[in-house]
Amino acid sequence: MNSDFEIFMEAELRKLEEEGLYNQIRSLQGPQGAWVKINGKEVLNFSSNNYLGLANHPETVKAAKKALDLYGIGPGAVRSIAGTMTLHQELEERLAHFKKVEAVLTFQSGFKANLAVIPALVGKSDTIYSDELNHASIIDGCRLSRAEIKVFPHGDLDSLQGLLQEKTNGRKLIVTDGVFSMDGDIANLPGLVELAEEYNCLIMVDDAHGEGVLGSHGRGIVDHFELHGRVDVEIGTFSKAIGTVGGCAAGSERLISYLKQKARPFLFSSAVTPPDVAATIRSIEILSKDDSLVKKLWSNGDYFKQQMKKTGFDVGESQTPITPVMIGEAQVASAFSTRLFEEGVFAQSIGFPTVPRGKARIRVMISATHSRDDIDFALGKFKKLGEELGILR
Repeated sequence: MNSDFEIFMEAELRKLEEEGLYNQIRSLQGPQGAWVKINGKEVLNFSSNNYLGLANHPETVKAAKKALDLYGIGPGAVRSIAGTMTLHQELEERLAHFKKVEAVLTFQSGFKANLAVIPALVGKSDTIYSDELNHASIIDGCRLSRAEIKVFPHGDLDSLQGLLQEKTNGRKLIVTDGVFSMDGDIANLPGLVELAEEYNCLIMVDDAHGEGVLGSHGRGIVDHFELHGRVDVEIGTFSKAIGTVGGCAAGSERLISYLKQKARPFLFSSAVTPPDVAATIRSIEILSKDDSLVKKLWSNGDYFKQQMKKTGFDVGESQTPITPVMIGEAQVASAFSTRLFEEGVFAQSIGFPTVPRGKARIRVMISATHSRDDIDFALGKFKKLGEELGILR
């Protein structure tokens, strides 16, 4: 490689290390669970998006194995040529029923779903209104569209309304995360829908961290606020609470028919593999029949936050089981995460640019698979290290 680039990259990596922003990527030596093995050590898993434990549920594993025998390992083509299997269609039908929409289209990931849908809906002569804390996949989808992007302060509907009152040409799209993954707060979707209807905008919500968490049986944020039929596009991912991999767009029959013709990741990238599709179908079946995992997730999250507050930690303004333990400086958060791992708790630090400078944190991801003993173990370690590092006074 060009020596100038080598020097540039080395300097950037050194800077990240000095600022406590270098991402130490851990490798798990087994399946996701309440406890995982990393570098031969069993540690409590507080870093996974596997909210409901479905990533290693015996029923989802069984469904994936069965699909291997029936359909093979790979789809062999893009969906629009020869890659659509009956499994893909079954999943989309089940998802539509589960989400209470007319139709669903699945993609290779939630990230791909945003990259597929946003540029298909708006283009160079149109305008997007995007919350400043939206996920990177929304930001990239907006940029790919070449539409004008107007960013409004996080959750500030008055500022959004001011932007909507400015004269524009073309189509208008309001886009937001449903649950904001770094802080755990929930979008004011009813207020956003009202503005969309008043100013004749499309509205799209990325429900990545809401599916399996919010609403009846984990149907998501639209169900949580009883807004069925008033949200134009729901984007979802299967890689979090659903426990598998893939993404989807949910909405009207016409929307899905349009995306099948216009969404580039659907047209130019191979389909999701049969085992993943079959496991996702089984996860949706489990959620549809029983909401006990969702209830356990919320019970665990509420207990952890309450106890952390009693200990003296700042856990932000989370409205979901996502718990940001606010530290401040990235170097301190990184050191805290390292010491937690040494004490048997795997909880990653999050710093700039994922969150603003000075707002570094340990993001705790509670799961329905955690027992009360697991959570108490973690609480003890947080208290010990909070005192050791001067965070608790």
